[in-house]
Amino acid sequence: MTGVPSAERLARDLDWNLLRTFLVLAQSRSVTDAANRLGLKQPSVSSALKRLEDRLGKKLFDRGPGRFELTAAGRLLQAEATDIHGAILRLGTVMRDIGDEVRGHVSIAMASHVVSPLLDSALSEFHRAHPAATLSIDIMASREAIDAVNARRASFAVCLVNEHSPGLQYRRLFREFFGLFCGPTHPFFGREGLTLNELSGQASVSFVTDRMTDALRAVTLMRNSAGLDDRIVGTSANLEEVRRLIVAGLGIGPLPIHVVTEDVAAGRLWRLPPYENPPAIDVHVAWNPRTRSNRAEQAMLQRLLETIEQTPLEERIYI
Repeated sequence: MTGVPSAERLARDLDWNLLRTFLVLAQSRSVTDAANRLGLKQPSVSSALKRLEDRLGKKLFDRGPGRFELTAAGRLLQAEATDIHGAILRLGTVMRDIGDEVRGHVSIAMASHVVSPLLDSALSEFHRAHPAATLSIDIMASREAIDAVNARRASFAVCLVNEHSPGLQYRRLFREFFGLFCGPTHPFFGREGLTLNELSGQASVSFVTDRMTDALRAVTLMRNSAGLDDRIVGTSANLEEVRRLIVAGLGIGPLPIHVVTEDVAAGRLWRLPPYENPPAIDVHVAWNPRTRSNRAEQAMLQRLLETIEQTPLEERIYI
């Protein structure tokens, strides 16, 4: 492996296809796995990795029996290559038609079942003002939504936030509160006056982010205080699927209280303790200031941020 090349020579000689192959390798379990994802032969991928390592003068993967991990240099390259990949994906933005009418596509990465009149209002006002613009909403886990914004695959995200990524900017959209619920077949359904201690040992279902180190840490603490069984029998990143598991009777689970008000009224769900001081979870808008946004993206994000600024915090707390 040669020494580290000069920055100028590297910029001149480095092939983007090598970086694209590297990004797939970084997300794969082995060279063979990466080759299958790329639709290439394994020797071709191995050769591409060797050429990239030779050009950079660095070993990018620690490889051995049952081991395929990024080195420190590999992790650094992954972060930089992801940024470059996002910029290339958005080259069409530079070529957009600059006219009086706002055109372009807005891609929103959103956590499951975000219920907010503010967001609905901003979407409605945006469409009325810019009918030629298009918009898509992709539902994903909050961590994936943040990754999409970091990689510039999404215009912005509406999601839960565990830790602030240093390259992004954030604004709180609203605060919601979580409670514990059971379905009609559960023995606690319809029972009044239950205490938290009576939930001890009961089976539970929850979100994949219901962990002490993730965005629903406050919900994890609530489940722990109830003494629910440590083994979670069903999980999902999608609120509707967690709701389905609860209604189906697999166990007790957490849901945003304001989202399931109609389900409780209709007899599909039953609220369980704790009834006081339920855990609060903030939903944020997150965006990447380094992204070269098209005019539609700029207008939609500005509309949403203005709506937040014009609405007092007490009106953005949903119970």
